[in-house]
Amino acid sequence: MLMPKRVKWRKQQRGRMKGKALRGAELIYGEFGLQALEPGWVTARQIEAARRALVRSMRRRGKVWIRIFPDKPYTQKPPETRMGKGKGNVEYWVAVVRPGRIMFELGGLPADVAVQALRQASYKFAIKTKVVARHESATGEAA
Repeated sequence: MLMPKRVKWRKQQRGRMKGKALRGAELIYGEFGLQALEPGWVTARQIEAARRALVRSMRRRGKVWIRIFPDKPYTQKPPETRMGKGKGNVEYWVAVVRPGRIMFELGGLPADVAVQALRQASYKFAIKTKVVARHESATGEAA
C-alpha cells in the first residue's frame, strides 16, 4: 500500500478541492491514460486495486505509470465516541485529485488492450474518469 515514508505533520486539515488540476493534466510517459473528471479523494487502497486490475488485464505486456500518490492523512475518531477530546487517529492515506488530473498512464500496448485495461481500472475509483489517448497514436500520424 502506498503511503509516505515520513511526514512533517502527522495530521492535516481537509482543505478545498476547487478548480481544475494545475499540473499533471497531460500525458507525459505513455500513449494512454486515465483522467479524472471530478474532484475527490482517492485512497491508497483504490490506487492499489486499480494497479492490480491494470496489470492483470495487460497480461505482462507494456508499462504502467502511477501519476498520483496518497500523501494526505485521513483521520477518524473511534465509533461511539463523544464529541471533543481532539482529532482522531490516522486511518488511511488519500491523494487529492482535481478534474483533469492524469492518474495512470500505459505504454507499449495495442489501443484496444490499453483502453480495456484502463476501463477495468476505472471501476475501482469513486470518482468519474475517462480514458485519454495521445494525439499522435490515436490518429496514426503527428498532427
